Amino acid sequence: MPMLPYLLRRLAFLVVSLVVAMIVIFVLLRLLPGDPANALLSVDATPEQIAAAQAQVGSDQPLAQQFFTWAGQMLRFDLGDSYISTLPVAPEIASRLLITLPLTLLAFTLALVISVVVGITAAVKSDRWYGSVLSGFSQLGIAVPVFWVGIILVWTFALGLGILPSGGFPRDDWEDPAEALRALILPVITIALVMSASLARYVRAATLDVLGSDYLRTARAGGSGLGEALLRHGLRNGAVPVVAILGIELSTTLLGAVVVESVFSLPGLGSMLLTGIEQHDFANIQGVLVVSTLFVLLVGFVADIGQRLIDPRLRGSVAGNR
Repeated sequence: MPMLPYLLRRLAFLVVSLVVAMIVIFVLLRLLPGDPANALLSVDATPEQIAAAQAQVGSDQPLAQQFFTWAGQMLRFDLGDSYISTLPVAPEIASRLLITLPLTLLAFTLALVISVVVGITAAVKSDRWYGSVLSGFSQLGIAVPVFWVGIILVWTFALGLGILPSGGFPRDDWEDPAEALRALILPVITIALVMSASLARYVRAATLDVLGSDYLRTARAGGSGLGEALLRHGLRNGAVPVVAILGIELSTTLLGAVVVESVFSLPGLGSMLLTGIEQHDFANIQGVLVVSTLFVLLVGFVADIGQRLIDPRLRGSVAGNR
């Protein structure tokens, strides 16, 4: 099994990357001015109250001991308790993910559909006026900030036409799936439009490479139509570079949800992070950042493995490196 050693190396790299990320998160937060215990104190706190608050959050301990205590909690899948609410961080993140993950995955799926259609059309019809128009729109979409797109959609479909909610999420979460999905329509479209503009460029470039390849010309010479030749011979080769970009874009979508959730007042992972920053709640901040980092690393891992499953040449290189 030539892939097994490579999988083990990639898993080891994932673990090391996560540990390094944890160290960076911990150190950067401790470099911020002020004591984490300040989140629990009033302006006129007494020395006794300050000492009690520091003992509660553990900031009275040496930094190395604080880190290893936190890392030990991570090994037990314990993200600690919020400094403000004293509630466990892990269940709170899990409830927030019920909004952020559907938002991310739905936006990613819509963006993928749009980018494939636009990118392939722009490449195949590059000599037509609408092919150039599609390429121009994808270039323009990259320069447009995601929050600006969200504001325009809210102004048009919520405030103007009144057919969609401008923000918020049902209090009963997903008990009414139709209402929950309705609340996600504008945020999903916002992310998908911006994300598809970037993806369409890569799909167009990959399709142009396939169209200029010798194997596709050979297939066309053998009597295959363009669509059949692309599906049978070009799809796998064109997908290899795009899969790597998809992993990056999916990670970017999750991270970009911080801005979109703020625009649409969604109580997801992004709003939890912003609230934690405002309140100097280090437990919440660390928990959200670690979970987000793990998501990014897992997506990169899956995308890397996917590339090797699609392209036999990469599997061969893995075997050759044994």
